[in-house]
Amino acid sequence: MSISTSIIIPAYNEESRLVLGFNRLSPVLDELGETTTEVIFIDDGSNDATLTIAHQLYGELPEKLLMKQPKNLGKGAAVRLGIAVARGNNIIVADADMAINPSQMPRMIELLKTHALVPGSRTVNGKIEYDSALRSIAGSAFSKMVKHYTGTTLRDTQCGFKGFQRGTARLLAALGLIDGFAYDAEIFYLARLLEINAEPLTVTWDDVSGSSVKLGSDSRKMFRDIRYLAKTKYENPVVELPRDVEVSTVSDAARKARVQGLSLARGETNTLVVLPRDGALGGLGIAATLNGTLRTAGLGELKNRSYEAI
Repeated sequence: MSISTSIIIPAYNEESRLVLGFNRLSPVLDELGETTTEVIFIDDGSNDATLTIAHQLYGELPEKLLMKQPKNLGKGAAVRLGIAVARGNNIIVADADMAINPSQMPRMIELLKTHALVPGSRTVNGKIEYDSALRSIAGSAFSKMVKHYTGTTLRDTQCGFKGFQRGTARLLAALGLIDGFAYDAEIFYLARLLEINAEPLTVTWDDVSGSSVKLGSDSRKMFRDIRYLAKTKYENPVVELPRDVEVSTVSDAARKARVQGLSLARGETNTLVVLPRDGALGGLGIAATLNGTLRTAGLGELKNRSYEAI
């Protein structure tokens, strides 16, 4: 049977919280079907036993992929790696502790039938109540800052529970530049400019202690990253092809060129194969095989298209 859902779990120094997360996720995997659901675990350069414990917990699953970044690059980089290799048409990103109740995954998958992006939202009556007043105040201030710089109307941009259609996820991953925790805000910024349809899903959650987020230093870096979003010129290499090109045809050419993590942005007059920023060499191979044109494209040309994964 083919994989229908990919669950991406980024983790950094999470050895003490993995058992709790696995125990919460396990019954949901049974419900979704272990042979049609893959778990992609990305150890983001941990210096503890995160990957060892992950192998002990997830290693027996029939469909799993466990990888480790050579060094700590950031949550955004880890998620993008997972998206690049995901096989499911539905992609769900979830934190390693599964603080957001994973029993809500089936509902998220249902919403992904009609919406390209389904972010989880912990908001109740317009607020998110954390385990301390300081975190609640900081979270509210950060939300206002994200809204100011990204233009998003969503309140809970930092919820670690998000669903994507795979084509949309591939496009956002290829375009994204932020490696750290502010990658979530960048996703919503790009989604707004690309006019991607999003439908928030209200979730229940437990505020699990032991997070690797450092309120001071991480918040300052997130602020710097978000402040420069509007000044960033988002352009990627693309291969321009005819509107009706078959996905299988492009997939064969991409395999021959040894490049992956691609998406097709299909418009009214053409189809653009969107490559990662370091994928121009592979793009040359695709262009030569399919008689296409290698060039760059920005957000304006990529919006209002249908997105398919390769």
